[in-house]
This record gives sequence, structure tokens and C-alpha cells, in this order.
Amino acid sequence: MEFNFKEFSINQEKSAMKVGTDGVLLGAWVSIKENPYSILDIGAGTGLISLQLAQRCDAELIDAIEIENDAFEQTVENFEKSNWSDRLFCYHASLAEFVDEIDDKYDLIVSNPPFYTGNYNSINEKRNTARLVNSLPFEELLTSVSTLLEKKGIFSVIIPFKEEDSFINIAKKHKLFPKRICRVKGNNSSLIKRSLMEFSFQNNEVLETSLTIELERHQYTEEYKNLVKDFYLKM
Repeated sequence: MEFNFKEFSINQEKSAMKVGTDGVLLGAWVSIKENPYSILDIGAGTGLISLQLAQRCDAELIDAIEIENDAFEQTVENFEKSNWSDRLFCYHASLAEFVDEIDDKYDLIVSNPPFYTGNYNSINEKRNTARLVNSLPFEELLTSVSTLLEKKGIFSVIIPFKEEDSFINIAKKHKLFPKRICRVKGNNSSLIKRSLMEFSFQNNEVLETSLTIELERHQYTEEYKNLVKDFYLKM
């Protein structure tokens, strides 16, 4: 089961979490204006976001972390067959293990974290690991980011809109402050579904924007097409 993008492809048959809109949105939205030298992708899944960033920028070091064994193997496979294999590396570890072992700090950290609560449960344990928030609580994620991020670094994440205020409050406890927020909804009549957020250690005014994906079924807005056109074959 291969998903082909313009400059890379993703094998995803082993991974519990397949290629989805959230990951593509984050990988396309993340700011690279500061020309990051080092990037960390927390919870790589298939390696999608790391590969998007390898395509978009010249970062010398793009590290990823993946705890689930099959997803880790899938990410390594996708990294190795890409044009940027010399810049991409995946660690098979939990975030806690990674923080304990690594002394490096990163210019840019990205994460599409699990966010479903206990109300969501699957008989597939790999899928639970990928999707349930207790696999990587927001508190643990933000504690680790505050340790791993350079002083002038950027942390970017995508979460459910309903978790936005809570996430910001937890981040502030770790001296991380929102810099950009983009609220995403499926179409003009739907509710806001996701929040794309960028944090830094600097407490400045927040740039707030919005994004609508579709005008109607399979008819995409120009702003969405402009955001993802470098990746999707049909954009």
C-alpha cells in the first residue's frame, strides 16, 4: 500500500496510522523561514512529516522518534528510499528514553501527536498506541519539547481545536508561548476541527489565521491547494 507524493512515496502497510490530512497539513504549514539546521519529528508514524520537511528545506539533520516497532521499520524504509536518506534518521524509542539519552537541542521540533481519549478504543493495540492521548500525554510532550528545543527554536504541532486552550496553558507552564495559530475546518459550514500551532520561548503577539479545506466535496479552496500543492500529485 504505497502513497505517492510529487517527490517521495510512503509505504504504509505496516503502520497503524496511515497518511492523512493532519500530517500533510502540518508538514506543509511549518515555518522554515529561520532555515533550521536541525529538526526533530516526535512520533514519526510513516515518516511523512520528516520527508515533507526534507523536501522543503536544507536542514542538515532531520531526526525522528517512533516507539511502535512496525511503524519504526516503515519510517526507516521510507527514509532510505527517499532522495534525502543522508539527512534523515529515525530512533526506535519512547520520547522519555530519547530525552534521557540525547544531549542535542533542535532548531525546529514538529509533532502530530496522538489525541484520542479513552472513549476511543480499538482492538488493534498498534492503532491505540498511535491514536490514544495516554500514549503521549500533552504534558509529557511539552515537558520534553521544552528540554529539547533551542532557545530561539520553534515547536509546531497539530491538535484538535477543542484542546487548544488546554494545550496553550500547559505550554505556558514550560515557558512556551504561541506564535502562530491556524484554525482548520473541513468546509464553510462545518465547525473548526484542528488547530495548527507554533510555539517559541518568546512571548510575542500571536498571528491568528484560518484555513478551510473544501468548498464542497473534492472541490478544494485555493488557500488549501496553495498550501499542499508541492506534495499532492493532483494539486
